[in-house]
Amino acid sequence: MNNVLNQRRAGVLLHITSLPGHDRQGDLGQNAYYFVDFLQNCGVSVWQTLPLGMTHADGSPYQCLSAHAGNPELISLDQLVESGWLNFSDHGPAIRESREFNKSDLVAQAYYGFLDRASAAEQEEFAQFCEAKAFWLDDFALFIVLRNEFGGQGWNRWPERYKEREPKALKEIRRRLKREIDSIKFEQFVFYRQWMSLKHYANQKGVLLFGDVPIFVAYDSADVWANRDVFKLNEAGEMLVVAGVPPDYFSANGQRWGNPHYDWEALQKNGFDWWIKRMSSQLEQFDILRIDHFRGFEAAWEIPAHEDTAINGAWAMAPGKALLQAINDHFGEIALVAEDLGVITREVEELRDQFELPGMKILHFAFGGNADNPYLPIHFTQNCVAYTGTHDNDTTIGWVHNLSHQQKHYVYDYLGFPSVPLHWALMQAALSSVANLAVIPMQDILELDAEHRMNTPGTTVGNWKWRFQWDQLTDERAGRLAHMVELFDRKRAG
Repeated sequence: MNNVLNQRRAGVLLHITSLPGHDRQGDLGQNAYYFVDFLQNCGVSVWQTLPLGMTHADGSPYQCLSAHAGNPELISLDQLVESGWLNFSDHGPAIRESREFNKSDLVAQAYYGFLDRASAAEQEEFAQFCEAKAFWLDDFALFIVLRNEFGGQGWNRWPERYKEREPKALKEIRRRLKREIDSIKFEQFVFYRQWMSLKHYANQKGVLLFGDVPIFVAYDSADVWANRDVFKLNEAGEMLVVAGVPPDYFSANGQRWGNPHYDWEALQKNGFDWWIKRMSSQLEQFDILRIDHFRGFEAAWEIPAHEDTAINGAWAMAPGKALLQAINDHFGEIALVAEDLGVITREVEELRDQFELPGMKILHFAFGGNADNPYLPIHFTQNCVAYTGTHDNDTTIGWVHNLSHQQKHYVYDYLGFPSVPLHWALMQAALSSVANLAVIPMQDILELDAEHRMNTPGTTVGNWKWRFQWDQLTDERAGRLAHMVELFDRKRAG
């Protein structure tokens, strides 16, 4: 077990986009630092976020344009102004409030400011970044420029010479659009610079950053365009099968995610090099990583690409043991968490336990059935992560609201008929459990109802937009969290 995960700790789940601020979504600016201060003041030593990647139009951080690149929408414009690379002080507020506001355009403007005003040390820092990240950055920057060139269409709909990556065509586009390509690289440089600054600040305050690695990548991504041999595609580059999950708690039809499946045989032949590089990027950004849909390392649900739902799929085996061993051999001891929710088999549990990975225990799932429900606290072990709910669950107040009278009585009975409201009692149950790490979604700390949930699985509208405001975080709520963290011996330095 990794040393980071074998101590009692408390964490808070909040994505960067949910931070307060004056732009359309939260960013890596001052409010992120204020949030770290809040965590430190409450004795919370883990901040869990969702994936940081560049999203498609639906905003889902689980369907990104790259497994490595950061989301430019998270860049703090204020920090670019402070650096002297961006100057819009005379009309900045008006720009941000207009419908035409495009952060990428302003970051591109900052690139020209960087070329004019950056110090020699800053210019060298950028050059070193481009060199160190070239293994993914070169393809990504070219991918984004081509995607923009062709009106945002997926790579499989580009002209054949670009779709098939003909060397002559790519050489010509690199020459013709060099400035645009360099601007995309600068965008990533700024993102990484701001993120690593935040990470350093958090770590100095004793707060560890806990990231999320989606097991699959989006079909329309630089990863698939540049690495077609890694995925199950036909000769034309079209998907043969897509990823998802069978019918479960969340959806009667299952979930058809639409991601391409891996060609594990090809991956294994080259020592899982693609995965090693992916993990390298994530481990640079985070102290702890969650492998989303961990069960896909043992077997994944393959759905014929022509099917509209996930019902008619089948399980396809994956070499999870060999992959995890390769990751261990390359990186040594790292802090990994297995998202082991959904249809879990004995083989998945054995794979998780063989590598001593903590799984997840969700209290919202605990009170259906009887005393053998694995999500009840009596079945927790130290080597697990306890949650009230996750980003895919309703808020705890929303969950309580939808319980029947009989179900509420059962929860109260199990928890010893506490005198506090049920949503606080559930937080106490997570924090008081034997689980080494207990993570509470920010919505639960703020006592928010179902209107404030982050995501509803199986839906594509209205998700990923929730944000909190500082006035919701009253002294009473912060104090209550701090009290519980200390009461249940979870106050730790990172």
